[in-house]
Amino acid sequence: MQFDSSTSESLAASFISMKAFSTAGRGSWHAVSDKDWNDWRWQLKNRITTVAQLERLMPKLAPEEREGAILAGESKLAMAITPYFFNLIDIDDEACPVRRQVIPRIEETVTAAWETLDPVGEDTHSPVPGLVHRYPDRVLFLVTDRCAAYCRYCTRSRLVSNASGYDFHPEFDRQIAYIAAHPEIRDVLLSGGDPLLFNDEKLEYLLSRLRAIPHIEFLRIGSRIPVFLPQRITPELCAMLRQFHPLFMSIHVNHPRELTTEVREALGRLADAGIPLGNQSVLLHKVNDDIETMRALVQKLLMCRVKPYYIYQCDLISGSAHLRSTVTRGLEIMDGLRGHTTGYGVPQYVIDAPGGGGKVPINPGYILRKTADKVILRNFEGQVYEYPEGTGLPVEYPVCNSSSSGGKD
Repeated sequence: MQFDSSTSESLAASFISMKAFSTAGRGSWHAVSDKDWNDWRWQLKNRITTVAQLERLMPKLAPEEREGAILAGESKLAMAITPYFFNLIDIDDEACPVRRQVIPRIEETVTAAWETLDPVGEDTHSPVPGLVHRYPDRVLFLVTDRCAAYCRYCTRSRLVSNASGYDFHPEFDRQIAYIAAHPEIRDVLLSGGDPLLFNDEKLEYLLSRLRAIPHIEFLRIGSRIPVFLPQRITPELCAMLRQFHPLFMSIHVNHPRELTTEVREALGRLADAGIPLGNQSVLLHKVNDDIETMRALVQKLLMCRVKPYYIYQCDLISGSAHLRSTVTRGLEIMDGLRGHTTGYGVPQYVIDAPGGGGKVPINPGYILRKTADKVILRNFEGQVYEYPEGTGLPVEYPVCNSSSSGGKD
């Protein structure tokens, strides 16, 4: 690509535009009252879940989307989009990065040879239903199979929404009993589905039971609710959550457009309640697999008081090939972040090893060569440096006589 001053100015304008905050607006729901629109229960009740709704709201719905909503939405992973989040979709652009994440496509019905329903081996590491114990000191506690909206690349599409007939039923007593019986567990991550779909009372009950276990040091919640349904992040919810510190929350944002003024305010309420916030993105083809978009995303997250935590290589979930980018592209993006934005804005790029191997960090090749006495490395500009191995001190050190008083015998 040839760059001239006009190209540079265009890219700069695009970058600034992606970092701007704006409201999602009301769109087709302009007649809805403020009271209803800001009620998270109203948002859930009025989600877009059918092809008929899509066709009414999106006159230019592509045939691949219509067929996907019928076939994939009914047998693989249900379709559900909150009215608030739907307003972030460009209904005239089939390539809209928000649209690609939540509107089913017929490609979801095609499974590549290496794709599976449980790509990271959660079921094989599940000692009791709804609990995954893959790492020595922490567990994944699945609390529900429901979400406010369904991501089309969801690693747990076998489980969430029950479109595939998985018939997930968590057993809280058994899950908590297992945790209590294993003192090596110090960290519990609540996920699902989405834990913040529970009402305040139910969530408080569950957190209280976990916090009562002496060896649990801290709790985490994994949620996309602040992004799909910022209305749920009420002052009352935040006041309840702050009882359980240390409590962390991982949110899930993939594109700068998802960070609206509504989301920024919701995240601010969580941060003001003392909850450290981290973001987990998934690298997605034609959504965020370019340097400009990812750099705008991480910088905008920091403006929302969220630390970019992970970029995941898309898991090998059945029917996700059209959304998967390449590891090569992911490494190029990491090269475009490191040194080009603050270190606080550089997440760790990981592959959740297929079959249950856990998260494997993937980094560009900064170490060019290593010998017994030095390391040859490059920086973000491609410049090469040497760093010596070893201390450089003599092998034998002088002995200090600690009993000496400093005078002569």
